[in-house]
Order: sequence, then C-alpha cells, then structure tokens
Amino acid sequence: MGKTLVMKFGGTSVGQAAAIRQVAEIVRREHASGAWARLVVVVSAMSKVTDKLLAGAQAAVRGEVAQVEELAGEIRDQHLRALGELAPDALKVKESIAASVDEFAALCHAIGILGEATPRALDAVASLGERMSAPLVAVALTQAGVEAVAVDAAEVVVTDEVYQAAAPDMAATQTRAEARLGPLCLAGQVPVVTGFIGATPHGVVTTLGRGGSDFSAAILGVALQADEVWIWTDVDGVMTADPRIVPEARTLPDLMFREMSELAFYGAKVLHPKTIRPVIERKIALWVKNTFNAAQPGTRILPDNGVTHGMIRAVTAFKGQRLVTVEGRGMLGVPGIAARTFAAVARTGTSVAMISQASSEQSICFSVPQSSVAAVTHALEDEFHRELARRDIDRISASDEFAIVTVVGAGMRHTPGIAGKIFGVLGAAGVNVIAIAQGSSECNISLTVAASEADAAMRAIHTLIE
Repeated sequence: MGKTLVMKFGGTSVGQAAAIRQVAEIVRREHASGAWARLVVVVSAMSKVTDKLLAGAQAAVRGEVAQVEELAGEIRDQHLRALGELAPDALKVKESIAASVDEFAALCHAIGILGEATPRALDAVASLGERMSAPLVAVALTQAGVEAVAVDAAEVVVTDEVYQAAAPDMAATQTRAEARLGPLCLAGQVPVVTGFIGATPHGVVTTLGRGGSDFSAAILGVALQADEVWIWTDVDGVMTADPRIVPEARTLPDLMFREMSELAFYGAKVLHPKTIRPVIERKIALWVKNTFNAAQPGTRILPDNGVTHGMIRAVTAFKGQRLVTVEGRGMLGVPGIAARTFAAVARTGTSVAMISQASSEQSICFSVPQSSVAAVTHALEDEFHRELARRDIDRISASDEFAIVTVVGAGMRHTPGIAGKIFGVLGAAGVNVIAIAQGSSECNISLTVAASEADAAMRAIHTLIE
C-alpha cells in the first residue's frame, strides 16, 4: 500500500469562496503529484459559523425567535454566496445547505420549547457548520478536476457519550474509517470529511471539544495509519510570538511536542495537545502550514527526543486572568490546606493555569479566569469559614486582571542563568513581575504581570530568542 496523507483545513481556510479555491488548488497539486496513494481532507466550519450556530441555540433558550431567524439567514447567505461563486449549478449542494439551515431552525425551535439547551442538543446544533462546509469544499475540488466526496464524520468517528468533549473509540473508528474511506481512496476519489464531529455507537452526534477539527485529523491519521498529517491554518506555522504584538516574530522550522503543548495551554493559537499526542505517538509526521502561503514549508512537530535547539523558542501571553490568594499565619504546617483549596476550586468547574506557594506555607496563590473569580472566592470562603472565623486564615483575596506570560524552550533546562536574563530584560523594560512558576521539566517559565504590561513583557523576552 502506498503513502497516506491527511490534510485538515481550518475555518479561515474555508471562510469564503476565494479561500476554498486556494484549498482546492493545494489538494489538486498534492493529488496530481503522485506521492500519495490515499489523500483525505478534513474541514472545519466556515469562519464564525459555529459561533453563530451556538448563539442561535442560546437565543432560542431566551425565546428570541427573531434573533434565531436572523442568524439562520446569515448562515444560509454565507454558504450560498460561496456556492454561487464556486459552482452555481450544484443543486444537490444547495439543497444540502438548505436542509442544514432548516435543521438548525428546527433544533432551535425544540430548544425554545424546552427552555434549555442540553449538551446533546448543543452538539447537534454545532455539528451543522461542518456539514455545510464539507459539500462546498468537495464541489470546489470537483470543479478543480479532483473527484471528491463529502463524508459525514458521524459515519466514521465513533465516540463515547460525553457530549461537547467526546473521546474517540479508536478501534471502532479504525474499522469504520477503512470501510468508509478506504474504497473511496481506492477509486481515486478524495474524501472530504467533516471535522469536529463524531457519533456514539448508537449514531447520536457528538463533538470533540476544543481543537476538535484538528483532533479529527489526528484521529483519522491514526485510524488510516497515515504517513503524514498536515494542519493548514492562516499562519506560516508556529511562530516565536504573536506577530501582531511582536513584529520581529518568525516561524519556527520545528518544535518538540512538550514545547508545543506548553504554548497551546498558555494561549498561543497552535494545536491542542490532544491533537498532537496520538500522531506523535504513532510516529506520523505532523506539520502546521499556511493555506494562504503554501510555498512556505511550515513547522514540523517532533517527538521529545532530547535534542534541543536554542534555549528560548517562543513566548506567549494568556490574558484575562486574576490571581486568587489564600493567606494566613495559621496555615503554617497545617496539613491539607492546599488539597482543600483546590478541591473547592474544582467544585466550581474552574481550571487553574498557574500555582505559586512560598516555602513558609503562609500563602497559596493561583490564577483563574476573570469570569470565575466570584464563584471561586465564594467557594473558598465557604470551605474555610471556620479558619477565617478563627483567624487561622487572614483573608482570601483576588487581584486585578493580569496576564500569564510564558517562556517556552526545552533547551532552557540545560542553560544556566535563563531566569536571570528574563528578569533582566523585564526590569529594563519597566515590567513588574507579580508571581513566578516553573515546571519541574524546566520547559517553561510562567510569569504573572499586569494586563497592561503583557505586550511589553513579550517584546522584551522575545529579544532573548536566538
């Protein structure tokens, strides 16, 4: 059997007719190269469509029928406008888009009657974006001379029943992928598969959560035993920083899995770790490339092989955070304070991005999203109401908004004085560091700074990248 390539195109890559034509040209070129015996395409929904679909569901909960109708019209027009430019005579695609918009309206009507949007209902609504984009891309490929077939991933990707964050059953998915996609590839056709979605063994539609379309590409890459997975986006690969903030930012030719995971967690617009792991573990080549600058090689994601290139590889900022502090002299030497603190936070469903504790054990501070502060502080006050009454804990407080600036590089662990250099350039730039945390792997150093100083901090640290 020849080589297999899975290519995934994101929302901006299929956001309008001109972008879809560019996608079709990229696929046509690879298809014509003869390098691949099997070529599978995975697509996201068109730009902003998933947001509009979910906004419609929430409007339905509030009984705002006019808002639902307005969003349905916008979604219909966005897709039909693109179809009109790509293949105005493709009546089946037009009918498919109309059916999806009608399904959206029907689902919103049902949600409105119930007065709530369950996770299962939200998955049904959110899945419609990809179901409209896949036929568009397939017809564009056909127009470009590549025989293509739109495939609903609900027929291929088998998941559990955890709606909005489903996990794949890889054994069942592999069987279905070979049965559904294999014959198409054998016939010289290119399957265009809906990203982001799957279905339970009983056929109920699910979605894969954050990074879902990228995850779909990874799932299919593993299921089809692909040789390579290419993730096409709107940047030239993974960059050393956000170029809108740091004009000198440049594309990294390669990045290790650990480094990529740190960047993804701390707000960089790169692949979610759940996308990378299965591909890297199977030793499948993984690339991030730019749909709008296809001549650029992009960034290759490598296994953690101990080989490091440079000390600092990239810097990113995670904004919209606040620092919650639990402090008191009565905490000194008392076992279980940290466990109770984070158990209380967990009960609110809040994720903690960073933790810092002095060795004296007189305070614990950690970061949470700004939107979660009220719920978290209330939960902590409830958990420690006796300690607060006895003054064993003096106070539970929350800071003003700040940002976590994260410096990433596997080579930092082998380089003395990195922290000193980072603090040196921040001091020279007049940036005050509120708290610091470093992972035991020494792959990242995370610093909290005032939100207003985050951009200056990123620019200052970027000067250390070789």
